[in-house]
Amino acid sequence: MNNTFTFSDIFKSSFLANTTNFSVIDSLIAIATAFAVGLFIYAVYKKTFSGVIYSHTFSVSLIVMTMATALIIIGVSSNVLLSLGMVGALSIVRFRTPIKDPMDIVYIFWAIASGILCGAGFIPLVIIGAILIGLVLLFFINRLTVENPFLLIIRYNDASIENSLEHIVSKQSTKHSVKSKSATPGNDLELIYEIRVKKNDTQFMQTITSMEGVKSAMMLSYDGNFTA
Repeated sequence: MNNTFTFSDIFKSSFLANTTNFSVIDSLIAIATAFAVGLFIYAVYKKTFSGVIYSHTFSVSLIVMTMATALIIIGVSSNVLLSLGMVGALSIVRFRTPIKDPMDIVYIFWAIASGILCGAGFIPLVIIGAILIGLVLLFFINRLTVENPFLLIIRYNDASIENSLEHIVSKQSTKHSVKSKSATPGNDLELIYEIRVKKNDTQFMQTITSMEGVKSAMMLSYDGNFTA
C-alpha cells in the first residue's frame, strides 16, 4: 500500500474542482438577469410609493439585494458544505432597521425570491413572476383608493359636552370609535377618536374648537399603531 503524496496531489482539492466546474457565462447571465429584475422592482416600488418621505437608499438596496441573493445561490448551488456554512453564517446576521410599512416587507421578499430564482437558473420563471407581481401591485395600489383613518384628539374641561362632541363626530364621519379617554388633575379631560372622515373633510374641526369648554382639538393620520 503506497501512502506517499506527490506535489500534484496537494492541489487536487475541491477548490480546484469547483473552479473547473464554474461557468462564467451562466453566472453572468444569472447576475445580469438579477440586475434587470431588481431594476424592475426598483421602478415598481418608485411608481407605487404612496408615502411622504421617499427613501432612495431603500429602493436601490432592492437591486443590490436581488443581485447579492443570486450571487449566494450561484456559490452554494454546487457545494453542499458551502451551503450549510452559508446558512450558519447568515443566521447570526441581525437586521436592526425598522420596517414601518408592510409593503416594504413585500418588496424585500420579492427581491430575495427573485434573486434565489435567478441564482438557481429559473430565468423564465423569474421574468414571468416579476411581470405578474408588478402588474398586480400597479393595479391595486394606484387604482384602488383606501380611506385612511385619523386620530381625533380633543382636550376639554367640561364633561357635559361629551354628548355634543359625539353628535358632531358621528355626523361628520363615516365611521368612528373611541380609542381612549383620560383625565388629569384640574378637571382636564382628553378624548381620542379613531375616525374616517367624509372625503377628507376636516372643516368640522372649527366647530369643535369653537365649543365652550374645548381647550384644543388635533387630528393625526393613523397607521394602525396606537400607544395610549
